[in-house]
Amino acid sequence: MNIRERTERLEEQQLSPYACCSSSSAGRLYPEEPCQVRTAFQRDRDRIIHSKSFRRLKGKTQVFIIPEGDHYRTRLTHTLEVAQISRTVAKALRLNEDLTEAIALGHDLGHTPFGHIGEEALNEVFPPGFRHNEQSLRIVDELEGGRGLNLTREVRDGILNHTGMVRPLTLEGQVVKICDRVAYINHDIDDAIRGGILTLEDLPKPCLDVLGRTHRERINTMVLDLINNSWERPVISMSPEVQQATDELRSFLFAHVYIGSEAKREESKAKNVVQYLYLYFTKHPEALPPEQLKRVDEVGVERVVCDYIAGMTDHFAITQFSRLFIPRAFPTPE
Repeated sequence: MNIRERTERLEEQQLSPYACCSSSSAGRLYPEEPCQVRTAFQRDRDRIIHSKSFRRLKGKTQVFIIPEGDHYRTRLTHTLEVAQISRTVAKALRLNEDLTEAIALGHDLGHTPFGHIGEEALNEVFPPGFRHNEQSLRIVDELEGGRGLNLTREVRDGILNHTGMVRPLTLEGQVVKICDRVAYINHDIDDAIRGGILTLEDLPKPCLDVLGRTHRERINTMVLDLINNSWERPVISMSPEVQQATDELRSFLFAHVYIGSEAKREESKAKNVVQYLYLYFTKHPEALPPEQLKRVDEVGVERVVCDYIAGMTDHFAITQFSRLFIPRAFPTPE
């Protein structure tokens, strides 16, 4: 019995009956020899961490576009916070932590530059439409490394269904779906207060009475409630009281931070950057990098351009826009 097999045996003995054991995985798109040390879900986690798509998350907007301060969240720090909160919940519920972590680390790989406004921009110009969760799955299935990461079905399902109306197949995926919201609600409040968009007194008092007044208290309340309400149950959920307060706090953020606030004053410009790049490259595919250009005959120029732009960081998108659309100064003879 090798190390992986011993780990699988321990999972079967110690995890909740509702957990997804590594040995019970539905498998990969393409069969592979199992690793002798790592379980299938540990292997998936490692592949995501070592991917270029994961590293690029550090240069992608969470809420504040190209923030000047060092302490504002990026898409990467958001992802790490989701992973940490999700693992805490999964461990407490005796679910599979490795599966949970892999889903959490991969859930936002498909996000565009400039956050959700970039997603909206591509959705308007790309004929089939664009949704970041579907792009995340596309990255791990096809794009990363030119052939995808060949992840397990359970991780792929959790990535695809971390947002939207479809419930993930596994409880681990359900944990990530809820903890994603727990993370962004609380860290976006923190960033909005830091940026002078909100004060603590602006937050709805009934929500604070239930969840707590500090960042730490709110996360603690949500996490403990999620654990207690999901204990030994085949579905992951909060209690009605905490769920209502969480939903109301999220609605407050949409009204006062996510839409029309000072944090969003540059969004129209960011949207133009994405859409101008899309229109330019679809008309001039010869300007695409060679590794992108060779895919045009296979999937079409619009799909290739959409994939290319979705993978850009904020700064790379701005650099490309400047190179293509901003006139250069005429050099002065020496």
